[in-house]
Amino acid sequence: MSRKLLAGLVTGLLITGFALLGGGVADAHSVPVSSSPANGAQVDSSPGTASVTFNENLQTAYPSMTVSGPDGNLWSKGDPKVEGPTISIEVGELGPVGEYKIAYRVTSADGHPVSGTRTFTLTKAGNGTPGPRADAKAKSGGGSDGGVPLWVFIAGAVVLFGGGLAFALLGGRSKQRK
Repeated sequence: MSRKLLAGLVTGLLITGFALLGGGVADAHSVPVSSSPANGAQVDSSPGTASVTFNENLQTAYPSMTVSGPDGNLWSKGDPKVEGPTISIEVGELGPVGEYKIAYRVTSADGHPVSGTRTFTLTKAGNGTPGPRADAKAKSGGGSDGGVPLWVFIAGAVVLFGGGLAFALLGGRSKQRK
């Protein structure tokens, strides 16, 4: 084996070893560790508040949480609140017996959205008045969340790239050389 080949092989192994050692542990997204009521719990009356607690603090921007019943209506009231690792929402007096779903969407500490559901079962009918249908926003038409459409960003990128390419190819040629 030649000296250059051996030196190259050793160097490659050293670089690979340092790269693997320096990589560190990948950050995981937030995961739920508990909920109130507990996931799958059976309750005989409204909990008053539904909450989901995660393994790390959450960002307070744009949280979403609802509680919907077996009748397809919302039973949560108001807006969700984020305090540290917990998101919660007020729950009014419940109605029909059956499974209630706690749906959430939060932003983890590393900036990634995390969503999921938890359930609990009401075993004794309540006298609560339901809110609107849980899917009413989706069925109301439009489907727009008020954000900027994706095509605007794509068109802007094409124009910028095209302009930059044209300048790079033609920009210096317009001047005559002496």
